[in-house]
Amino acid sequence: DVLLRPVFTKQPGSVVFPLKSGEDQREVVFSCEAQGHPSPIYRWKLNDSFILPRPGSRYSLMGGNLHITHLNKDEDVGIYQCLASNSFGTVVSRESSLHIAYLENFKTQRRTPVRVREGQGVVLLCGPPSHSGELTFTWIFNQYPSFVTQDTRRFVSQKTGNLYIAKVEPSDVGNYTCVVTNTVTKTSVQGPPTPLILRVDGVMGEYEPKIEVQFPDVVPVAKSSTVKLECFALGNPVPTISWRRVDGETFGRKVDVNKASGVLEIPYFQQEDAGVYECTAENSRGRNSVQGKLSFYASPHLTEKPQDVQMTIDETLVWECKASAKPKPSYRWLKNGEPLDPMEDRLQVNGGVLTISSLNLADIGMYQCVAENKHGRVFTNAELRVIAIAPDFSQNLLKAQTLARLGGDILIECKPRMSPRGVISWRKGKEALRESHRVTVLETGSLRIANVTKMDGGLYTCVARNQFGVASSAGSLLVKEPTSITSPAGHLDVTVGESIVLPCQVSHDATLELKFTWFFNEQLIHFGSHGAYFEKVGGRSAGDIMIRNIQLRHAGKYTCAVQTKVDSVSIATDVVVRGPPGPPVHCKVTEVTQTTASLSWGPGLDNHSPILSYAIQARSPFSLGWQAVTTVPERLGGKQLSAKVTELNPWVEYEFRVLATNSIGTGEPSTASKRALPRVTPARVSGGGGGRSELVITWEPVPEEMQSGPGFGYVVAFRPLGAPGWMQAAVTSPESSRYVFKNESIPPFSPYQVKVGVYNNKGEGPFSPVITIYSAEEEPSRAPGRLRARSLSASEVEVTWKPLAWSNNRRRILGYELRYWGEKEKLDMARVVRTVGNRTSILVRDLDGSSTYSLCLRAYNSAGVGPLSNIVNVTTKKPPPSQAISKIMWNTSDSKVILKWDQVHALENESEVTGYKVMYSQNKHRSPSIVETNTTSLELSLPVNEDYVIQIKPFSEGGEGSSSRQITIPKIAAICNTLHVTSRSNLQSTRV
Repeated sequence: DVLLRPVFTKQPGSVVFPLKSGEDQREVVFSCEAQGHPSPIYRWKLNDSFILPRPGSRYSLMGGNLHITHLNKDEDVGIYQCLASNSFGTVVSRESSLHIAYLENFKTQRRTPVRVREGQGVVLLCGPPSHSGELTFTWIFNQYPSFVTQDTRRFVSQKTGNLYIAKVEPSDVGNYTCVVTNTVTKTSVQGPPTPLILRVDGVMGEYEPKIEVQFPDVVPVAKSSTVKLECFALGNPVPTISWRRVDGETFGRKVDVNKASGVLEIPYFQQEDAGVYECTAENSRGRNSVQGKLSFYASPHLTEKPQDVQMTIDETLVWECKASAKPKPSYRWLKNGEPLDPMEDRLQVNGGVLTISSLNLADIGMYQCVAENKHGRVFTNAELRVIAIAPDFSQNLLKAQTLARLGGDILIECKPRMSPRGVISWRKGKEALRESHRVTVLETGSLRIANVTKMDGGLYTCVARNQFGVASSAGSLLVKEPTSITSPAGHLDVTVGESIVLPCQVSHDATLELKFTWFFNEQLIHFGSHGAYFEKVGGRSAGDIMIRNIQLRHAGKYTCAVQTKVDSVSIATDVVVRGPPGPPVHCKVTEVTQTTASLSWGPGLDNHSPILSYAIQARSPFSLGWQAVTTVPERLGGKQLSAKVTELNPWVEYEFRVLATNSIGTGEPSTASKRALPRVTPARVSGGGGGRSELVITWEPVPEEMQSGPGFGYVVAFRPLGAPGWMQAAVTSPESSRYVFKNESIPPFSPYQVKVGVYNNKGEGPFSPVITIYSAEEEPSRAPGRLRARSLSASEVEVTWKPLAWSNNRRRILGYELRYWGEKEKLDMARVVRTVGNRTSILVRDLDGSSTYSLCLRAYNSAGVGPLSNIVNVTTKKPPPSQAISKIMWNTSDSKVILKWDQVHALENESEVTGYKVMYSQNKHRSPSIVETNTTSLELSLPVNEDYVIQIKPFSEGGEGSSSRQITIPKIAAICNTLHVTSRSNLQSTRV
């Protein structure tokens, strides 16, 4: 049964009705529902004119809903609004539109042929029929379903429907049919075909682009909508289309630039997308551009709404309505669905602010603020109630007793409920109250008495009158003696540990109760919660407190506040507490030698007693707590703020602290000085290699004696070369010398900057210098090419190959690995020989003669080995003769030695002898000289006075044969002092 104003719970929404030919069911329903008591009645407007539903008409109401049957696209399209009314007034719903979507057929059935030259551009017009609703366009080439494909040469505008061909080619000749589709009705119609015929009077030459499809100079775009700009040009050669923002801003990722179709699409349009956009068409003959401005707009959105109010007659109403929009919105106000009269003097509309002065009962009703711009409008509702009542004190009686302090001021409030506001008067006892310089009736009706006297006590009555009646309310005024503190304000100076009493004696009216409250530095003291330091010791009319065992922290301002029902007073006492000095500050070590340490510090608080001296203490891992130390100077006065500590042990870690002393005692020590951090960095920082996706960092560990304390470890920092920030990892073992960072994102053989630092329990030390290493590389991916093998003898083979590229950005080649095996062996039994560096050949020794060997080769690096090359085979030569020379003859003549020996004959499985090597030396321990000959005799010229040892062995293509036994030739008698070697045509002398 509670009376309620009308409030919409459902409002109509806009409707697009698809009208299709042959449909009989053409009905639309606009919803409208409102709460209220009495129940609202409903009316509807179409284009600001009331709709009058009658029996049998196309309009009917069901509740608040409007039903429209047999829709007519000429009569029913427009703006609809629902009005809901009850005894409180009328409210108007938001606007909703009705659009009827339809698509008619093309009127004409034939179109004139379009004749163009080859290379010329052409525009085929679509000319869509009469319609309503969004359309899309496609073109059929010759016959369905062969549709025109859009590319850089052909474009279908979704704005006009026209087909644009930038440069006609012979393959374009044919019939073109425009297909129009209504996206709402889902219906399509085809236009008449347009023949495109190629002229035979020549080919069109090249010409600069001509933009045929362009966008308006200004395109308004709604917030969060999608905008598409079209741009296409005719030209020969076919022009290319490009887009840019004139202000230089780059396109965001959401912007879709379809160069093939000449469309720029910006979804979810925002303020930052607004600006001037330019389309440029360009070919080898020139360029052409068009520009258009995308302007951002937003329909109004309410940010501040008027609220329902209830006011009295003659009051002033101020309602404010605000909305955000672009462009800025304008405001208008409705009362009960009708515009307010702007000519009425009491009414003012300034922007979104409505002001109605001198309210009366005729102003009661439902008000609506309408905020609008050219893109939309919003409504908000509020109710105004104006009440008219006789004076009434039932809710605000005067206080039965009002207490006042003698000599003070008092205010007796009178706040009756009445509308309109009437006249208020006062009586004291039975007499009308006379106003004076002390006694004043305020505009609000309340009574104010200044400098109250005993004579002001008594019964006071407030009387209120308006045209609807009279009412009164009475209360007594009691005058009391003032409260005063008799204890004087003071200043106390005490020493730590003493106990003191702070007095608070009071003179007051005996009929009033006292309340004592104490504050310390403006903060309330809660007795019993301060470690029993504070205790109340006063009686009923005294608020004294005691502070027991006072401490430095108790120094400050103490305030005693006394309160009664009529007044309050307070008094403050300053307490100074003297004590030992506070701890010195900023204690730090400034210099260290093997047996001394220099310290500096700053003075702490003196706690109201000057500092007389300082003392320094030290401790180390080997001392029992803090110990006094020897200093220079020996005595540290109160002004001394630095000193040198002497007689320290070398290679011992010390901490220091400083204590201050004044006439009261020695204070707390300073914070200990910082212990030393590690000063040594790891040596020989290096790295590289490792497995795939690994970065290996190595260093030389720091010795224990240089770790400067426990908790020692390493901080390994690394980053890709050129990167701004470092990645770090902690290695907690002081013996560690290696850290491996594994991550799949690490590219192979990439440069990294690395440095290794140190830390211990005291903090971090320095880092080593930055060096550059490489991450793990990939194994070689290719095999060496052109592998060749050539037998040099029965036991040696020379192998050659074409090398791989020495290095790239993923791997290096450190060398090559040759694998070889005999006829009766397998690959897994192969012997391995490795080269180092970029060599291209290797000599394989210690092979068996007359044997076939298989060989293959692969590259290797720090990551592993690459694929094997093709296998090649090689056969060693026959072995050299195994028979040694058995008979050697010699004689001497004139410092010459003439040698002769028997020829050696090779066996069937041995290679034929091709020559002999004669080796001679002065004794067995010197390197021999060698002479080769292809005969079985040799004449040697040897120095005189020396014994010689001679051996002879055959050689062949299979290598050297067995040596003869050694023969010794004694000293030759000296004939002359010349030393020489004689050469013949078949003799060669060689020194080894």
